[in-house]
Amino acid sequence: MSTRPPAVPIVMYHAVTADPAPAARELSVPPESFAAQLAVLADGGFTPLTAAALAAAWRGGGPLPARPVLITFDDGYEGVHRHALPALARHGFPATLFVSTGWLRGPYDTGGGPDTMLDWDQVRELAAAGVEIGGHSHSHPQLDGLGDARLRHEVRRCREIIAEQVGTPPESFAYPYGHSSRRVRQTVRAQGFAQALAVGNALADRRQGPYALERLTVRRRTDTEEFARIVEGRGLLRSFARDRALTKGYAVVRRARQTVRLCTRGG
Repeated sequence: MSTRPPAVPIVMYHAVTADPAPAARELSVPPESFAAQLAVLADGGFTPLTAAALAAAWRGGGPLPARPVLITFDDGYEGVHRHALPALARHGFPATLFVSTGWLRGPYDTGGGPDTMLDWDQVRELAAAGVEIGGHSHSHPQLDGLGDARLRHEVRRCREIIAEQVGTPPESFAYPYGHSSRRVRQTVRAQGFAQALAVGNALADRRQGPYALERLTVRRRTDTEEFARIVEGRGLLRSFARDRALTKGYAVVRRARQTVRLCTRGG
């Protein structure tokens, strides 16, 4: 009898900084907190993987370490290079960074980044240090609210720019705001991404499928004790009760907007 692969904690970070901009504050983590959380993983015997490595193992039925975990970052904040990279290097931990290419400093910058963002030299240094670079759209819209042409552009343009700047096309994608739909997932797959991550605030499970892997949100208020609980998969309902309520509310609003758009097009 085959044994089902274990669920895997995928932690989701955004900014790592002591002095975040107001728009990035709630989802920022102070550098000392980030270092303490990495120590929790090291002391707990966890083995970090990249998103691509986890998905490849699950797709091919390959073995995983006894206590796998994924460390991921969204958007592309400068503090990932300044503060997170040295802490990861001290432990020899890999990670995955999902960048919104239009938010990064450089030739494709369209503005809109909520704080100081990475430049492409820093992204390449992160990649050289073992951080997987994944896509997070070009301008960070809610993808499930876009028309087909704009949706394809957001996903394709992001992948093209990363391939040009880093040297290899990205394999992994993360949905902005965690929102997706069957149409969004099909588009991400059609544009060449092999796996994609949502939010969900639950452990990732192979049964979720490669384009709907769930993650655990780490916030500024997440202390070391709570972090230790959530990576063990304990107390998730309590830790993320507010997030779940907001997610349900947002889903209702998005469905209503989508209905209005469809009716308008039909008229």
